[in-house]
Amino acid sequence: MKKKIISFFKKNAGTAFKSKEIAKRLKLVSEEELVSLKHFLYQLYEENFLTRNGKRYKLNQNASSGKVAGELQISPGGFGFVVPKDKKLGDIFIASRNLSTAFSGDTVEVALFAKSKGKNVEGQIVDIISRKRNNFVGTLRRSHVSYFVKPDEPEIHRDIYVDKENLKGAKEGDKVIVGNLIWDTSLLNPEGEIIELIGKSGTKDAEISSIAHEFNLPLKFSPKTLEEAERISENFSQEDLKNRIDFRNQSVFTIDPVDAKDFDDALSIEILENDNYRIGIHIADVSHYVSIGSLLDKEALERGNSVYLVGGVIPMLPEKLSNNICSLVPNKDRMTYSVIVEITKRGKVENYQIKKTIINSKRRFTYDEVQEIIENGKGDFEKEVLLLNEIAQILRKKRFRDGGIEFSTPEIRFDLDENNKPVAIYRKDAKESNMLVEEFMLLANKICAAHISTLKNQSGKPFVYRIHDYPDAEKIIEFSKFVKSLGFSFDPDLSKNTKQFHSLMLQIKGREEEALINELAIRSMAKAVYSTKNIGHYGLGFKYYTHFTSPIRRYSDLIVHRNLFNYLEGSKKSIYSPLKLEEISNHLSATERSAVEAERLYIKIKQIEYLESHIGESFHAVISGVTHFGLFVKILDILAEGLIRVRDLEGDFYVYDEKKYSLIGRRTKKQYRLGDKVWVKLVRVDQEKSELDFIITEQ
Repeated sequence: MKKKIISFFKKNAGTAFKSKEIAKRLKLVSEEELVSLKHFLYQLYEENFLTRNGKRYKLNQNASSGKVAGELQISPGGFGFVVPKDKKLGDIFIASRNLSTAFSGDTVEVALFAKSKGKNVEGQIVDIISRKRNNFVGTLRRSHVSYFVKPDEPEIHRDIYVDKENLKGAKEGDKVIVGNLIWDTSLLNPEGEIIELIGKSGTKDAEISSIAHEFNLPLKFSPKTLEEAERISENFSQEDLKNRIDFRNQSVFTIDPVDAKDFDDALSIEILENDNYRIGIHIADVSHYVSIGSLLDKEALERGNSVYLVGGVIPMLPEKLSNNICSLVPNKDRMTYSVIVEITKRGKVENYQIKKTIINSKRRFTYDEVQEIIENGKGDFEKEVLLLNEIAQILRKKRFRDGGIEFSTPEIRFDLDENNKPVAIYRKDAKESNMLVEEFMLLANKICAAHISTLKNQSGKPFVYRIHDYPDAEKIIEFSKFVKSLGFSFDPDLSKNTKQFHSLMLQIKGREEEALINELAIRSMAKAVYSTKNIGHYGLGFKYYTHFTSPIRRYSDLIVHRNLFNYLEGSKKSIYSPLKLEEISNHLSATERSAVEAERLYIKIKQIEYLESHIGESFHAVISGVTHFGLFVKILDILAEGLIRVRDLEGDFYVYDEKKYSLIGRRTKKQYRLGDKVWVKLVRVDQEKSELDFIITEQ
């Protein structure tokens, strides 16, 4: 009915009509239709789509003059914003009543209102241009005699009803994929049918399948791709060794997390006669096994990267390659592509080679094992480990001196039981062993990018860079205000100088505010992306940077390997056209964002699952967000975030002060500020909505 009315007034713009005239023109005769007509006429008047003079309605020319297309993003609160395709326009606020039949992620057409109450221009969705997707993952529920699927994503604001004839064997509580949706009117919920039964809600397979479908991550490899992988042999011929530098008799070893299965990189070090060091940064030569245009290559490109979920992984390459043939496992000959660096004791790079090599790893170290050697000076390959750590520390200091920013981004580790349930959560802070590996990977990446950029006729050599732009000016101003409210200094006008960020990070190091300020600083930054147009890497302070060191889990690195080898072998013809390479770069930036979002969501799911058995317990937390409706708090030791609702703040009526990032009591003037430390008690866990509720408590 609403669409009919909108269409009618668009065709008769400039003319005013009474409801009876409209009913006659639209051939509405039943009492139900007439009531519905009057209801929507009034609603469209309230929404500024129509104007009214007495009993006559007329199209609001100002409101309908602008129509904007863009992507709808719905918040968990039920309202939404449309991000216009025209980047010059700001986001358009869409109230929940004006969402029509659109889902979050859909491309929609919006009619703008003449008057808007808030900061943003307001509008209503008048057409769905295209659906982001037609299938949704959720849990099957039953209400009396009807069935419905409750979508996993809070942004999917409507339950989807399913006729019992379309259940396809699914039972209440099962995790399912619902599709073939019909949704003609926002007055009713969408209807669909079960198209796939994932499994019992809460099981590992069901959870990973759910995440995969939600973020459009390919879960299974095609049978033909797996067949292609099976045909690859780990044996090699003398021809394969031609022109490769042989490191098999050298002390080469890997350093990885304890639960790692795919080993991309290995290190070696030796002292030269001139007292310089020869350091080998050896990277799995995936390009030796995955040829351009093969099924493996096409599927790896589609995935873009591996996705690491708690207790599992959605790999970019089949297991035979990722965990075996390409992986630098100990005591096996493995094909590698290496950056071999001659470096002084002061960390100056005197010379380097980028060469195909072959290694045989003598030891698989975990980070904890290497950390023990660093701290105690004893263990396997102690001399090599200690020398590498010494050089890594010098490189690290030099990097920060030259403009790199030292962000501290703590991670968490889960202990899972046999049913994939979390029984413990630990906060992981980066140690010297992590930094050791990081510095040599950064060095290799920087050398490869700089080498290509300084080649003669570089303009004819398209390449994939990892770039990071300057921070957004408005976000930096907001960040500066917050930092100053905590007593630290930060000049937003000097934000292009990374040394100011580095100075701030040193000031907060070891303090309870460190994790929050780090997180907010990172949020104020631009996102690092892949591009053929090099602008440097702001956060690292590098003029040239790329990704070379993880080709088992990142397709970008595989592309870089191919391009490097092609150019270094003297080929005048590029493997990829500049246009194709930029297209691939954009795709890989998008798959990376999806992977990061999926990994974060699954961590949140596991945190909530763990905390379900800790209701009533108290935790030390920091206020990580302040809004008019409450305080967001983050538990310091396990980094789980939840909400203290303003109605649960006792002793006063609290008002939101946007400038002070605070809720302030009207009578007592007591303040709860962003960054304050508080003790909180967990009072509610809602797994379906991924919500945690806390209240303020004493220790």
